Amino acid sequence: MFQEYRALFLYCVSPVHMGAGTALGVIDNPIQRERHTGHPVVAGSGLKGAIRHQLRQLCNDSIMLQILFGPEPNNSTEHAGALSFSDAQLVAFPVRSVRRAFVYATSPTALARLYRLLHSAGVQVKWKMEPLQEGCCKVVNPELLLGEKIALESFEFKAKIDKELRIISEWLSDNTMPKDGGYAFFRDKLKDDLVLLSDEDFNYFVKNATVVEPHVRIDDITGTAQEGGLFYTENLPPESLLVSLAMATKNRRKNGEKLGAKTVMNTLVKGKADESLPGIDGLLLQIGGDATTGRGQVVIKIVGGNDHAES
Repeated sequence: MFQEYRALFLYCVSPVHMGAGTALGVIDNPIQRERHTGHPVVAGSGLKGAIRHQLRQLCNDSIMLQILFGPEPNNSTEHAGALSFSDAQLVAFPVRSVRRAFVYATSPTALARLYRLLHSAGVQVKWKMEPLQEGCCKVVNPELLLGEKIALESFEFKAKIDKELRIISEWLSDNTMPKDGGYAFFRDKLKDDLVLLSDEDFNYFVKNATVVEPHVRIDDITGTAQEGGLFYTENLPPESLLVSLAMATKNRRKNGEKLGAKTVMNTLVKGKADESLPGIDGLLLQIGGDATTGRGQVVIKIVGGNDHAES
């Protein structure tokens, strides 16, 4: 069905709320999570809708937008769009650290899933991912160490410097954020402060160290809090890193210009030469809810295809 694939990285610049629609415990508005891992996730349908909405505001070529994403509702033309996106899976999660403010935590399972997705996108990385015992971790930066341990939140983990993890952290630093100067600090930090936790320890942090904010509804007349108006909203914290698989097929529009899958994908990534449609590589995108309060800002980085060398 699909002929072209790219890895699409999402780096969270602000807290992100992709709502699950179902209250869990004391959290009234939880974020989306995978059922089998409990990891935060961004549904592919929501990601596609957010990208389409953003490009619609910037695009002067409505026909190309229909080719890429399909026609608008109630449009007389009926055809599927040439693009699809998988759910965005978690790669790295920010965890508070005694040293260097925070680290980018990951796990063998998270890296194995990234490895598999990258190979689907034509990126031939060579990583070794071995399971870890609970309470142990691997690091690349000795500045994180307190003796032979590191302290994350209120927990201590026995740490080991690992050269193989350095290969992974350097690849992530080089490929998951834009190259402009605004992200230089965070690229360097991702390279130096990646920490590999066991799946069990990683799962604890992604389930219990998200941002939970209280909100109060104010009565417009009295200017005071409405009765029962207190509610709690969960957000994925800024500096989180996720990855999705962008997939393209040939143009399915019956009439007009016929585009192959490679042209469709290149148009999505780089835009059109006449600038009537911008590309999404390096785009600052708003996804999820609470846009009016600055939530949901993520930056996109595209990797894969024939342009990407073996790593």
